[in-house]
Amino acid sequence: MAPVLEKKLLGAAGTGDTMENNNEDEEGQNLWSSILSEVSTRSSSKLPSGKNILVFGEDGSGKTTIMAKLQGAEHNKKGRGLEYLYLNVHDEDRDDQTRCNVWILDGDLYHKGLLKFAVSAETLKDSLAVFVVDMSRPWAIMESLQKWTSVLRDHVDKLKIPPEEMRELEQKMVKAFQEYVEPEDTTTASPQRRAPPVGGEDEGVLLPLGENVLTHNLGIPVLVVCTKCDAVSVLEKEHDYREEHFDFIQSHIRRFCLQYGAALIYTSVKEEKNLDLLYKYTVHKLYDFQFTTSALVVEKDAVFIPSGWDNEKKIAILHENFTTVRAEDPFEDFIVKPPVRKLVHDKEINAEDEQVFLMKQQSLLAKQPATPTRGTESPARTASGSPRPTGRTGPTNVASVSPMTAVKKPDPNMKGAAANEGVLANFFNSLLSKKTGSPGSPGTGAGGGAAVQSAAKKTGQKPVLTDVQAELDRMTRKPDSMVTANNTPATENEA
Repeated sequence: MAPVLEKKLLGAAGTGDTMENNNEDEEGQNLWSSILSEVSTRSSSKLPSGKNILVFGEDGSGKTTIMAKLQGAEHNKKGRGLEYLYLNVHDEDRDDQTRCNVWILDGDLYHKGLLKFAVSAETLKDSLAVFVVDMSRPWAIMESLQKWTSVLRDHVDKLKIPPEEMRELEQKMVKAFQEYVEPEDTTTASPQRRAPPVGGEDEGVLLPLGENVLTHNLGIPVLVVCTKCDAVSVLEKEHDYREEHFDFIQSHIRRFCLQYGAALIYTSVKEEKNLDLLYKYTVHKLYDFQFTTSALVVEKDAVFIPSGWDNEKKIAILHENFTTVRAEDPFEDFIVKPPVRKLVHDKEINAEDEQVFLMKQQSLLAKQPATPTRGTESPARTASGSPRPTGRTGPTNVASVSPMTAVKKPDPNMKGAAANEGVLANFFNSLLSKKTGSPGSPGTGAGGGAAVQSAAKKTGQKPVLTDVQAELDRMTRKPDSMVTANNTPATENEA
């Protein structure tokens, strides 16, 4: 009996050990299962990569500047064609980070074919379209929006996405528009993730779309960004814009946004207005982050209209303040482009070519009658043949004054005897000129006077001074009374 009892006892003990081992195995399996499930959940909750932001707008609208500002870059280099940069997106709740691609298309339509490198049929569903317009040039806003939305529409049509897949994307846009609810500032959900809808997904409470809502469905979220809103004050001062003008602009943009189911944000990089709001709304639409900002319509330069909030009745509130314009009036009839003032400036700086100008002057001089030469100007000058420059006093001036007056006129460049000698030289030179240029004297005449004058111009006063010095030497040999007697009649006769 003892061996049997021992076997039973040992069997009972062995059974207990087996049960304990089974329990340990089950706990280990549960632990591994929980770890694996947690890892799989965490991997599925990671931020998705490959999201794209497609940016369209005119040259100079500020599309590159504002995206570089969102990126955190201090300075940006503007390129051509298709620019690329990325935004660092951080999920604080999951402590995860990813990069969002940003593709900026050139403002020249020539480069629209480059869109194929930015978005394809596979990446369209992960894309967000941003249309940038410039508030400093409000007259071009609607034209720019129509142009770039048609560019994107043409590109989407060329992707040849299957109809059922495109219909699914469009329905997703409609559903997102209909499910919009006013965000709450306080929520128990994650600070980054969107709170789950209360009561589950009940499509029965979804309101139908309006008549002009999502009539141009692109299948992806659309955002209209109005830059340079600090120019509002400039428009008021320089172009006499009033509240009515800004309400009219906002009304047309908001009705355009309804057609595409787009959101609208007014921004200013200069004043750093609504930049943080733009970033938060962008990652909200792409990564489904929680967004807690309601619509802003009070300030005319800081408007924010989220997708799904607006409707025709809310836009009609702007029309109540219209006095000189109607809501149905064409945009370009009221927001008129100012006249270009550059034309006047162009006329002022239009300079004629130097060689053309000189040729014209030459032809004018050739057409003018020949001017009389100095030898035929007057009988006195013809007879004089004076070799002196034209800047000095002529012979007629010498004849009208007495010799003593001429002698008393000192030369400031000479001192003492040298000054008196210079005055006498000028005086006697005039007398000699008259004598040598008198009619009948040999070697004189118009030709001789011109020759002497040209020689005087070329050589200065040296020949004149030499003749004067010889005359002075001759006269110093005679008494002073004879000099006076000889000179006085000559002066009178000349007079």
